[in-house]
Amino acid sequence: MIDLHTHSSASDGTFTPSELVKYAKSKKIEVMALTDHDTVAGLAEAQDTAREQGTVLVPGIELSIQWPTGEFHLLGLGLKKPSRELLDIIQFLNEERLNRNRKMLEKLREQGVDITWEEVTATAGTETIGRPHFAKLLMEKGIVKQRQQAFDLYFAKGRPCYVERQGADLAEAVKAIKYSGGIPVQAHPLSIYVSWGKIEETMTEIHAKGVEGLEAWHPGTRVSEGFRLEKVAEKLGMIATAGSDFHGEKVRADRKIGHTAGKSKIEDRFWYEQLKPALEDAHGGEDLTFSF
Repeated sequence: MIDLHTHSSASDGTFTPSELVKYAKSKKIEVMALTDHDTVAGLAEAQDTAREQGTVLVPGIELSIQWPTGEFHLLGLGLKKPSRELLDIIQFLNEERLNRNRKMLEKLREQGVDITWEEVTATAGTETIGRPHFAKLLMEKGIVKQRQQAFDLYFAKGRPCYVERQGADLAEAVKAIKYSGGIPVQAHPLSIYVSWGKIEETMTEIHAKGVEGLEAWHPGTRVSEGFRLEKVAEKLGMIATAGSDFHGEKVRADRKIGHTAGKSKIEDRFWYEQLKPALEDAHGGEDLTFSF
């Protein structure tokens, strides 16, 4: 089994990088990508554990991209060494995230929710803090009963504590990933909220900006949509990938490591026939060792 999209506590997952790799091994995952949000902080730890237990780790990242509709996330898969450009983007996104978080905190207080920034950071336990950490704190304080309730009441778009996110420029992010030895892949493409009638045209434009692959299979898509997205990738000459977008056992019931759309197991072909050959071309046959 494989999984080309997972998260650790270096961003908003519940397992540390080492725990995540061990957990994946226990679930028979042989190849996995660690793609934390806007950070590479967990890759060295994950790589050491993967090497010890014989798991193939694909070093990665998931960057937030500025886009007019929906949500655009860009995966960088197979990173070799973070370029200056990538580190600059990470710094920019983390500064924007901090500004956003403080604005959300202010809005929560306006809603009568009494929490402090110190409580948020203590609950998160990571520098990459986001809405899931706010939701976790609200659960711990008994303000909401479930994580999703926090989003429904406060943090989802259109709710009182939602704050628009500023993302990175797509062209700059593509270059930063390529300069780092990675392959840019659009994560969960349907989240950009483009109709099927315009999906091919939009993907053509995105591909023209240097994005080499798209995540055709994701728990947020239907099985039929996964097949359709694969056909779009094939027609445009892009690679197709598949992932679980796993954050932890108790975070999202529909996201199980090694599984994707329709709760199906992720097929090995997305690694052996799609991503691995592309990485071998990009790396000149070198291994996937990540270095700082």
